[in-house]
Amino acid sequence: MRRRLVVIGNGMAGARAVEEILARGGSDLFHITMFGDEPYGNYNRIMLSHVLSGEEGDADIFLNSLSWYQQNNITLHAGVRVDRIDKFSKHVFAADGRVEPYDDLIIATGSRSHLPPMEGVFAPSGAVRHGVFTFRTLDDTRKMIQFANSEHHSRAVVIGGGLLGLEAAHGLQANGLAVSVVHSGGHLMNAQLGPDGGAILRRSVEALGIEVHTGSRTTAILGAERITGVSLRDQRELGCDMVVVTAGIRPNVDVAVVSGLAVERGIVVDDHLRVMDEENIFAVGECVQHRGEVYGLVAPLWEQAAVLADQVTGVDRSSVYLGSRTATKLKVAGVDVASMGLAGPERDTDEHIVFSEPGRGVFKSIVIRDNKMVGATLLGDSRKVAYLTQAFDQGLALPEERLSLMFDLGGPSAEESVAELADSAQVCNCNGVSKGALVAVVKGGCTSVSAAMDATRAGKGCGSCKLMVTQVVEWAAGGAVEEDPAASYYVPGIPLDKAALMAEIRARGLRSVSQVFAALAPGKLEDAKSKMALASLLKMMLADQYVDERDARFINDRVHANIQRDGTFSVVPQMKGGVTSVQQLRRIADVAEKHKIPMIKLTGGQRIDLLGVPKEDLPQVWADLDMPSGYAYGKSFRTVKTCVGKDYCRFGTGDSTGLGIGLESRFQGIEAPAKLKLAVSGCPRNCAESLVKDVGVVAVEGGRWEIYVGGAAGAHIRKGDLLVTVDTPDQVTLLAGRFMQYYRENANWLERTYAFVPRVGIEHLRRVILDDSEGIAGRLDAAMQASVDAYADPWSERDDPLTPGQFRTSLPLTVLPQVPVR
Repeated sequence: MRRRLVVIGNGMAGARAVEEILARGGSDLFHITMFGDEPYGNYNRIMLSHVLSGEEGDADIFLNSLSWYQQNNITLHAGVRVDRIDKFSKHVFAADGRVEPYDDLIIATGSRSHLPPMEGVFAPSGAVRHGVFTFRTLDDTRKMIQFANSEHHSRAVVIGGGLLGLEAAHGLQANGLAVSVVHSGGHLMNAQLGPDGGAILRRSVEALGIEVHTGSRTTAILGAERITGVSLRDQRELGCDMVVVTAGIRPNVDVAVVSGLAVERGIVVDDHLRVMDEENIFAVGECVQHRGEVYGLVAPLWEQAAVLADQVTGVDRSSVYLGSRTATKLKVAGVDVASMGLAGPERDTDEHIVFSEPGRGVFKSIVIRDNKMVGATLLGDSRKVAYLTQAFDQGLALPEERLSLMFDLGGPSAEESVAELADSAQVCNCNGVSKGALVAVVKGGCTSVSAAMDATRAGKGCGSCKLMVTQVVEWAAGGAVEEDPAASYYVPGIPLDKAALMAEIRARGLRSVSQVFAALAPGKLEDAKSKMALASLLKMMLADQYVDERDARFINDRVHANIQRDGTFSVVPQMKGGVTSVQQLRRIADVAEKHKIPMIKLTGGQRIDLLGVPKEDLPQVWADLDMPSGYAYGKSFRTVKTCVGKDYCRFGTGDSTGLGIGLESRFQGIEAPAKLKLAVSGCPRNCAESLVKDVGVVAVEGGRWEIYVGGAAGAHIRKGDLLVTVDTPDQVTLLAGRFMQYYRENANWLERTYAFVPRVGIEHLRRVILDDSEGIAGRLDAAMQASVDAYADPWSERDDPLTPGQFRTSLPLTVLPQVPVR
């Protein structure tokens, strides 16, 4: 006869414990009933920061959907809190009046956000006031996104500079807010890092445009009707209209306290995860206190869940939990951070090896005691973390050449390192996946990296372990790893390559991003990472027939300006071919003076950039300029750089300025998979740097023009390939447009022409563009003409915003440094 198992808590620990129980045949042993405070299935709380930043959608972070519970005959009471346990009659009492009997009980109530004492946190009703948030649940995250993107909100203060606080700051910044972090500790992430590592992390965080205040405690949240700022202990004030509190967590022990269970800091358990002095009550996760320790990291939860499952099912009564040696490997605000054991030496005999490269944001620290590693910190470079974690966990003897702990000094290859890794070694901390688990699914038939990730969830957390996951899968498969089908998808949310995706869009008459998801990914939630690429593709394909949905666009494309590190925006008016006039210059100067523009900068593309424009000022700045957008943002045709050409230059052989203006007038703002930069030079001296542009044109003797494609001069440097030499500017315009249309239709998302051209080959491009080998030249020309005809200056939205909050009011932001002019 099956026993009645009740689980209080449907978070990561509770659900993982049930998964472990099912893996041990628990469905034959128990009727399982679960209670969860939240009205959902189980989701990965670690990934909430990715939802906040827009990198992931809600659906991407769920570990077990509601259907999973049904498939495993689990009764889930989602959104139902348990108030009390009667341990004598063995019943739990829920807030909705439900009474559930049990034979065995698991408490997995997790933890809650800590609200430190501050004035102004609570409204008169006793509830947390509007504009103050904790960052713990999916609902918290959704509310933060909604508030950050609603009208009148532009600056946030995050209280707490630990892991969660920095992730919250990074996510809020991605929503277009300027962010300050206030941390009471002397350095960031002081629970995991020493002062030196914290200082370098601070430098990396500040380089992202996030303001940091350490050694400073928030004493009050200011404002009566709405939040206007926070007051710090040193009597400073920071202006803001949103506050996020990430000042630590506390175990959720209320139900245990009122039920008379053993509680100190957490629910006290023994080495079997059994609540002290109770026969059939177990506890697991962040609510647990074991041997005086309370764990707030995910890896100990997985270890606890395995031991608990052994005990509850009786599979291994000798299984014990003796505590965890905590090691974390995560991305914090985009920075790789790994930390284990001691942050610094504690004894005179401890060895301490340190490498610091602040300019690159790299810091490495290793603490050694009795030839065993007892601590390590890695920032910005985590390539050695797998070996160091194994050395830390297993107490391995260390090489005499200590530098090899930090760097590969002719050491073993990645394959050899993976082979030496123990099966129990944790590869993915976020989801508790060991090397052995990955090897098992590969041996069981998962022959691609993505299939192994789907089967184990490895790499589905912060993403910092994906390289190691790939190496383990390749090693386990003996190198016979199948190519992931998803590698050919144009966007991750639609299982089609670009050609098939475009064909389906045309065949089905789809006009918007939401229609594409509904038709081509039915039953799935819209993938946030796919929206921007789909929006660009649809606009390229459909021209004026495209139905614009603003949530499919990045902040730059929503407000038609380039967001800066402090949350203000950059405005670049169009100057075709880099040519301007007295009237334009005077207008720009007047606008800069009227709006107190803090920096005016000449760009490499021969334009004038007005930096530091608050979001709510954008419409008026555009109106006062009365010039078209220069498209210095987004993935589109941007500029044509020119030299003065034959009219003024004594070496000039062609009218480069006139041709440049003509090209920019024709192709202004057309969508592309990546940005497009052009140039026209009036002679082979190449003063406009045409040979290193996406499309470059050079005048040569005899009044002819050379057209180069696929050049680059940024992080990658590549001389463009000569496509053709033509006789007239009209031929340049026609063939340049045809090449750009072919690129728009066939390049991968974010693939610049310097990668596209060598990938498809210049000879192939010549056949298609010049010889019409595929019979599509006329269609390419017509498609480009349709895009040209559909052009509308995006700055015209100043008079008719598409959404009420498109240009919301903001508070004064950080002033950019002024460049002295003499």
